[in-house]
Amino acid sequence: MMVRNIIFDLGNVILSIDTKLSEIEFARFGLTNFKRLYTLASQEEIFDRLEIGKISPDEFYQEFRQITKVNLPDRIIKNCWNALILDFRKDTIELLQKLRVKYRTFLLSNTNEIHYDFYTEKLKNDFNIDGLEELMEKAFFSHKIGMKKPHREVFDFVISEADLVPDETLFIDDNKENVAEAKKLGIHTILLRDNNLENL
Repeated sequence: MMVRNIIFDLGNVILSIDTKLSEIEFARFGLTNFKRLYTLASQEEIFDRLEIGKISPDEFYQEFRQITKVNLPDRIIKNCWNALILDFRKDTIELLQKLRVKYRTFLLSNTNEIHYDFYTEKLKNDFNIDGLEELMEKAFFSHKIGMKKPHREVFDFVISEADLVPDETLFIDDNKENVAEAKKLGIHTILLRDNNLENL
């Protein structure tokens, strides 16, 4: 296997996240069933629409209040929703900078505008880096391209846009379904189970 290209997932590959933290924060404000609405394994369709850019953050906050019947201000919803985002590790950032010299590197993330703004600011504050786009040849964010993993169309799109040869491409993700779909296209894959990219 001659790998020339690496596609990275974001959450729990490059950026540490923990959905339980959002669950805890929402519970503080009276929303005790957030886990039923959202986990990394399944979610209400309002989150899907946010992740593919079909609704704006303002529309999300409004619908969120309607679904949950909990009348929280936008600011509180945003802060609780962003609570699941932890941090970028220094070792991971340095690794990405090194790998970019040897490989064509890309990001493919199921994310949303609210989280994107939050972790982009975090990256700037912690490492003086103006966005994940600076660490890769190109970053593909679901809310910007209008499609998300594990749908085949998103992998076809990235292969086409970046002019990649699947057999020369490695995809690293922490989700079994995403990895399985990429594998069907002849892309080499690694299922990252320990949230520790530096150990690969």
